[in-house]
Amino acid sequence: MKIFTPYRVCPLGAHVDHQLGVVTGFAIDKGVTLEFEPTEDGSIYVVSKNFPGEVAFHVSDEPEREMNWGDFIRGAVIMLSQKYTLTRGISGVIEGTLPIGGLSSSAAVILTYLNALCKVNDIHLTPQGIIDLAIRVERGYIGVNVGKLDQSCEVYCKEGCLLVLDTLDDSGRNIPVNKDMPPFEIMIMFSGVERSLAGSAYNARVDECKSAAYAIKALSGMEYGKYADTYLRDIPEGVYEAYKDKIPESFGKRAKHYFSEQQRVRKGVEAWKKGDIVTFGQMMFASGRSSIENYEAGSKQLTKLQNIIENVDGIYGGRFSGAGFNGCSMAIIDPAKREQIIELVTEKYLEAFPELTGKFSIHICKTANGVEL
Repeated sequence: MKIFTPYRVCPLGAHVDHQLGVVTGFAIDKGVTLEFEPTEDGSIYVVSKNFPGEVAFHVSDEPEREMNWGDFIRGAVIMLSQKYTLTRGISGVIEGTLPIGGLSSSAAVILTYLNALCKVNDIHLTPQGIIDLAIRVERGYIGVNVGKLDQSCEVYCKEGCLLVLDTLDDSGRNIPVNKDMPPFEIMIMFSGVERSLAGSAYNARVDECKSAAYAIKALSGMEYGKYADTYLRDIPEGVYEAYKDKIPESFGKRAKHYFSEQQRVRKGVEAWKKGDIVTFGQMMFASGRSSIENYEAGSKQLTKLQNIIENVDGIYGGRFSGAGFNGCSMAIIDPAKREQIIELVTEKYLEAFPELTGKFSIHICKTANGVEL
């Protein structure tokens, strides 16, 4: 048996899904493939083509985290077992087709394992059910307070469409490419430096966003309950404008990114509908800049890439892919100028980071369908 789960990129709506904002995404034709067979005795045995070692345990076990790639199958088994009885395991080989960092590889791996385990145990989940379960694995076992963007894109996206998803109520729609839009490709630029969200500032940024919302609620007299249940989506934009200067500077920057990013999503989606890829791309560039200045993500490598791609002919728009703590950047490009774009970006990047020669890489992708459940 074989399961393929695509990676995703987020052109607009960065860093807002964990605050229940509106996001956009494409699934791409690169991702995670698991070739497997069921095991009747409930044993789990997985090896990876990307990482050393092997993972072996039983579906009835409750293994602790080992801080390696095997944690994703461990978490998938534990969280699925909390709701369903597992009698069969899997034996297989997993492989990812692109470098790690910013393409939601962790979500893709978890969705792949969950699908395989459901398949062999005759468990039938709805698309939203498997998304919710994958989020529980990341939050409850891996320890990363993710939003809904990654999993939703990797399930709901359609080839040739932009997914627009409201993470408040999980309502979404796929908007096809306008017949008047010029051709485009998705360019993935791996910085040469991998990242791990659990060890990055990702969780701190989530807390800062919540703190901004909590403070504004208190200052404005809005009702507020538990901190854990507080989101920037709760705050009307007019209330934010009235109280944005009264909260700590770092919290204010996170809130500024959230509200300005929602404006960029609205403007970008309207441009996409009209086939205006230039305006859509400009919103992407602005998103990347706000990620640096207001959300204060971005390693020195990704910041350099942002500075480069904003000034290369043939790149419509681009930004960090994912949280921005190392990993990848993405851009939408004109296919007719692909070769000179790749040459120029590579030359300028390696001038700044010659030590990453052989590690920096560029990959050209197309849109794709989400995982087949």
